[in-house]
Parts: sequence; C-alpha cells; structure tokens
Amino acid sequence: MRWGVLNEIPAEQLRGVIDAVAQEILAEAEVTQPPVDCLLVAERLGLIVARDQPLPNQAVQPRARFVKLSAGGAPAADAIFLAEEPRRERRHWAVAHEIGESRAFRVFAELGVDPAEAPPAAREAVANALAGALLLPREWFVRDGARVDWDLFELKAIYATASHELIARRMLEAPPSVIVTLADQGRCVWRRSSGGHRPPPLTPPERDAWTAAHQQGQPVQCERAELPEGIVDVRAWPIHEEGWKREIIRTELAQW
Repeated sequence: MRWGVLNEIPAEQLRGVIDAVAQEILAEAEVTQPPVDCLLVAERLGLIVARDQPLPNQAVQPRARFVKLSAGGAPAADAIFLAEEPRRERRHWAVAHEIGESRAFRVFAELGVDPAEAPPAAREAVANALAGALLLPREWFVRDGARVDWDLFELKAIYATASHELIARRMLEAPPSVIVTLADQGRCVWRRSSGGHRPPPLTPPERDAWTAAHQQGQPVQCERAELPEGIVDVRAWPIHEEGWKREIIRTELAQW
C-alpha cells in the first residue's frame, strides 16, 4: 500500500491511530456491537446517503462518492452518493470508504501530518484502512476471533456486512502470526503474511487443504501431525458461487 509521506511513520503506530479513529467514529454513531451497519453510521454522523445516477461519458461508475451539497446561502451538507449494488457487503464497504474519506483528516491530525502534503494515494490508503477498521473494529475482531478460533465462516456470521476477503485480510493485523492465501478459479491470486514479511511458497499441507476445499466445497482443516515444523494450523474455506470458485487458506505460525 502506498502511504507516501506516512511511510516514515512506524506501521504499528499508523495502524493504532487508524483503529482508534475508527473506534471514535463508531462511538459517535453509538454503534456498540457487530455487525456494523455503515449506512446507519453515516446517518448518525449527519451524512446524507442517496442513490447515485450513472455519470455521463464515464465507462466505470464509482460504487460511491463523497460530495458536498449546497443550496443558496445554506451551509454545505456532506453526502454520499451510492450506486446500485446488489451485494450487501459491497454497499457497506462503499459507504465505509466514503466515511473514511470524510474523516481521514482525523488520522492525519493525530499523526501530525498536513493532509495537503500527502499524495492522493496516501489519502486513499487511509480511507481504505479506516473503512476496514469500521467494518471490523480491532478490539471486537480480536476478541471474537479468539472466541471462535478464527473460523472464517463463524466470523462472517458475526460481521455480516464485511466480505470474506476483508475478514481474511484483517486476520493479518491480529494475533497470532498467520499467512493468508486467496485463490480464484484454481489459481493463487494473493498470499500475505503478518507484519508484511514475505511469505514462503505454499507447503504441501496448504496445497492439499486448498485442493480439497476447491473440490469438495467444504471447509478443510489439516491434521496437526501432517504439518511441517513452524506451522500449527492450516485451514481452507470455500467461497463458492455459481460459476465461480474462491478459496481462502489460513496458515497459523508457531512464531515469526
């Protein structure tokens, strides 16, 4: 992720500020438990959420956009224009992102950084990070993850407005140390590890779990005796739809 001027700030400090600002936003919206309804959060923050109309001469329409509305001499009102989107998770992500856009200045202020000095990519990265922290607040997520032993499907049931992929990515920012792999249509799309370390290639147990989940359409957990040294758990979950097969593999490490 391109943070620009924020690259000079330790990653742990940056994540801590983003999580704290997200928790402040949820407290202001009086949201105290999951799942987080970002449309409700926006409403309680005084943001107008309205259905968007397709923009002329624009091939790719944004899922949502943040605008300031003004009429006559009245003060400008903040609004989120939301495009038509059948997937609930995508609607909530789009609104969470625009809330992040509208509140990103708080992150910069906490870090003592002038937003004007940050490139657009850094501001976009902050908005994305805030969106993830709103949908999956760290304190709740770590608590619930430990309670359900980091079962992806159980976490999805708790955090229904977040996608499976977002939940998996958030696991990388929570203890214990893990490697998360995402596969689409039988091909590894991305593979990340906690702390930004470069992950090693897939091990045979990871590949076996992935293959079994892909073929059987059921969650798979490797036997502990099959795992190589340094790995304590390997699980794979199928996220299958008609005409599309996705699997998410979580590898828990003994240490990093």
